[in-house]
Order: sequence, then structure tokens, then C-alpha cells
Amino acid sequence: MVSDTDDETLAKALIVDDQKEVADAYALRLQGLCSVETVYDGEAALATVEDSTVDVVLLDRHMPGMSGDEVLSELTGRGFDGRVIMVTAIDPGFDVLDMPFDDYLCKPVDREDIRTAVTQQCTILGYEMLGEYFSVESKRAVIEAEIPEGKRQDHQQYLDIERKAAQLAHRIHRLLDDPHELFEAFEAIDREGR
Repeated sequence: MVSDTDDETLAKALIVDDQKEVADAYALRLQGLCSVETVYDGEAALATVEDSTVDVVLLDRHMPGMSGDEVLSELTGRGFDGRVIMVTAIDPGFDVLDMPFDDYLCKPVDREDIRTAVTQQCTILGYEMLGEYFSVESKRAVIEAEIPEGKRQDHQQYLDIERKAAQLAHRIHRLLDDPHELFEAFEAIDREGR
């Protein structure tokens, strides 16, 4: 397993390919765009997703042991909240119509195509997370405006939503180039009663 950086300001990509040289080449192509971790089998991919927040998985379909299709199915079953790009030499057939991936790239993939696909999926995920953040943060903000701090700090559900809002905000800042204007517009809404 190889990790190029643990930079907390970048989106996190996981490359899963049983061909080490291919996975490592993709990691080099993504250098500077996102924090990249590479693994070389399906089991390691699932363990990595279980242990850390991964925004985009680049997944080979044809691997010994657990195939990419099986990994994809398992990610879906576990409620993976990132995006999945299949990156594979398998030509797609009608079977892909029922597969829950977000993009499909046929090998060989050049540097710009892989960078563009990852950027696009990060942007989509960022906007999905933004919707979730606004929902969570509006609840947190109205409670903050209406209930004294002492009572808020003793309420576990409020503390959970406060933590969730902070986690979502951090992830959105990693995924979107400049979400500040969106956050400012949301914060400008008066949620207190008159």
C-alpha cells in the first residue's frame, strides 16, 4: 500500500489496481491534485475505505481474488459516501447499466483525462455534501440562536449535529475550489425569530 501525502486540504483518492505499476502511474498523474493512496487488491481497498474518508475510488474491474465489480457491490452495500470511477481494460457491455459507479474510463487513460475525471467527481461530491451540510447546519444554527449555550452543551444530539456540520464543512473545503461564497450566503440568512 502506497500513500503519497496526508495533506488534509486536498480531496482523497484511492487507486485500486492489481498491477502495481499501473496503480503507481495513476498516483503520479494525480500528484498535486489530491491526496492519493494506492492498494493492489479488493480486500485492501475495502479496509482502506473502512479506516479513512475516501472521496474518490479509481477501481479496476479485473483483479484476482475480489474483482472490481465485487468491490463496487460491497462499497454500495456499506453505504460508501464517495464517488467511484471504474478504470479498466474491460470493454463495457450492457452489464454496466446496472452497476452503481459514477464514471467509466477505458485503459489506457492519459494524464489529463484521469485528472479531469477525478476533478469532476470531486466537484459533484462537494455539491452533494453541500446540500447535506446546509440541512444539518440550518438545524444547528437555529438551535444555537434560540437555546442558551449551557443547555446546548448538555444535549448529545445537538453535539452530534455540531460535529457533523464541522466534518461536512471540512470535507467540502477539500472538494470544492472556493466554496466561501456559498457558505457566506447561507450564513447571511437570519434564522432567529423577530
